[in-house]
Amino acid sequence: MRRFKTRAWTIAILTGAAAWPAHAQTAPGVSAAIAPAMTCERLTELKIPNANVAISKATAIPDSAPGTVRIRPTTPDMVGVAIPSYCSGEGEIDRRTGVDGKTFSIGFSIALPNRWNGRFLFQGGGGLNGEIRLPLGADATGEVPAIARGFAVISTNSGHQGTTYDSSFIKDQEAALNFAYASVGKVTLAAKAIIAAYYGRPVNRSYFVGCSTGGREAMVAATRYSGEYDGVVAGSPAMRTGFSRLGLATANAAFNEVAPRDEAGKPEAAKLFPVGDRKLVTKAILDACDAGDGIKDGLIFNSKACRFEPSSLTCNGAKTDACLSPQQVGALKKAFAGPMNSRNGQVYPPFPWDSGLANEGVGITVPGILVTGAKSRDGDAAYENLNIDRIEDEIRADGFQMLRDTANWTNLNSFFGHGGKLLFYHGWSDPWFSALDTVRYYERMAQDSGGMDTVRANASRLFAVPAMGHCRTGDALDRFDMLSAVVDWVETAKAPDSVLATGPAFPGRSRPLCPWPQYAHYKGQGDQNDAANFECRQ
Repeated sequence: MRRFKTRAWTIAILTGAAAWPAHAQTAPGVSAAIAPAMTCERLTELKIPNANVAISKATAIPDSAPGTVRIRPTTPDMVGVAIPSYCSGEGEIDRRTGVDGKTFSIGFSIALPNRWNGRFLFQGGGGLNGEIRLPLGADATGEVPAIARGFAVISTNSGHQGTTYDSSFIKDQEAALNFAYASVGKVTLAAKAIIAAYYGRPVNRSYFVGCSTGGREAMVAATRYSGEYDGVVAGSPAMRTGFSRLGLATANAAFNEVAPRDEAGKPEAAKLFPVGDRKLVTKAILDACDAGDGIKDGLIFNSKACRFEPSSLTCNGAKTDACLSPQQVGALKKAFAGPMNSRNGQVYPPFPWDSGLANEGVGITVPGILVTGAKSRDGDAAYENLNIDRIEDEIRADGFQMLRDTANWTNLNSFFGHGGKLLFYHGWSDPWFSALDTVRYYERMAQDSGGMDTVRANASRLFAVPAMGHCRTGDALDRFDMLSAVVDWVETAKAPDSVLATGPAFPGRSRPLCPWPQYAHYKGQGDQNDAANFECRQ
C-alpha cells in the first residue's frame, strides 16, 4: 500500500517523464548528472496531491570550497571536500495545533544537487531529534558526504521542535507516534514526490543512513517501510533505550558504591578512576587482548577472543599507581557485567572490554565510561541501590518505549526479498549502547530471516569498530565509507567482504573492518600500517 501511494504521488506530479521500476538495475536514459527540470525558486510553488506538504523556502546554494561547510552546528568537523551547487528546500508536513495549543509539524530540509545521480538518501537524526540538521549525508561516508556525490538528501526533526533531549513532545499523541516511526514513512513519501517533480523523473534508488537515533530510524525504514528502500545503514542504533539506560545506570551504581563523596555526601562516580588509573586499565586490556589479531598496535580487532580479568590489577597491599584497590576492581567487574534480574537473567548485555573505555580529549563528543563514571546522558542522577526487577518491569510496561524500540522485530524477509541490503556498524567502546546488544540483535535477525549463512551472504552484514565511541571519535580508525559499501551491494551485487577504515588518531594507518564474526588479522609480513597486509579471519 505504501509503495502504491508513493507511485501515485509521483505520477501526479511528473511532467510527462516516463517512470521506471524502483528496483531496476539500470534506469533508462539516466546519466550520472541529471539536471533539474525546474528552477530552485519554483520549488515553493510545488503542490503534492493528497498530502499536507508545504515548502516555505527554496535557496540556490553555490559551490562550496573544501573546509567551508560544517557537518553539524555543534561540532568542529568540517567537510573536507568541495560541495557542488544544490537547491536547498525547507518545509513542513502536517502542520497542526496539538496538545496544550502547541504547534507541531514534521519539519524537513532537502538538498537537491544540480547534478543529480538518480539516488535518494534519507539522513537519520539524533537524540530525541527536535532540530533539522543540514542534509549533507555525512554519516559513515568516509571523507565524501552523499550530497557531494550527487545524492538528493533529506533530513527532519521527526515531528516536533525542541532541544536534543527535550521529551515534552511525548504528551502529544501524533508527535509521539511520528518520533517512534511514522515520520520516517511520511518524510520518505514527501521526499520522493519532491525529487520526482524537481527532476521530472522519479528516484531510481533509495538509501537510508543514520547513527544512534538515526540508526534506530534506519531500522524503522527496513522493517516498517521495507518496500521503499534499497539499502540501509544503521550505526550504533538506539534500538532499546530503556534497557540501555538501565545498563548505564547499573554501571553508574556500581561505581557509586565505592566512589569518593562530595561535600554533601553524594558519590562522584567520575572520580573513581583518575587519569592514571584509567590509563592503567586501558594498558591492561591491551596487554591481555591486543595481540589476538596478530599484531600489537593499540587496537583490539579480535574482540570475541578478548579475556581480560580486572582482578589482575588488584593491589596486594596499599593502593599505588601501578594497581587498583579491591573496591575499584569490584566496581569494574560489576559495571561491565551488565544488569541482571533476580532470576539471573541478563537484562542488558555487558559492555565489552576495549581500549576506548577511557576515550577523552579533543574531538571526543561522548567520553568513555571510565571518564564519566557511566553517568546518564539525560541528567545528573547518581544511581544507587537499583531494583533491577522493578525497573525492568517498568520498561516493559511503557507502551511508548516498546513502540519505538526496534530490537523486537527480527523478520526482515520482505525487505531482503526484494533485494534490500542492511549494514550495521558499532564501536566496541560505545559508552551509551553496548555493541554486544547490536551483535545480539543481528544474530537473532539473521536467524529469523533465513538463517545466518543466507542473510550474511545475500542481505546483511555487521561491522564492529575497535576503540570507537558513540558513532565516531576516539583513539580509533573511525573514518569508513558504509554508503559506498551498501550502494555497491545493491547495484552491482558486490557484497562488502571488508570496509577500509582510517582515522586522524592513527595518521597513515589503514585497516579492513570485517563482517561479524570475522576480524582483521595481520598476515605476518608487510607494512603494518597498510590494510592490504591484513585479512578477515573467522
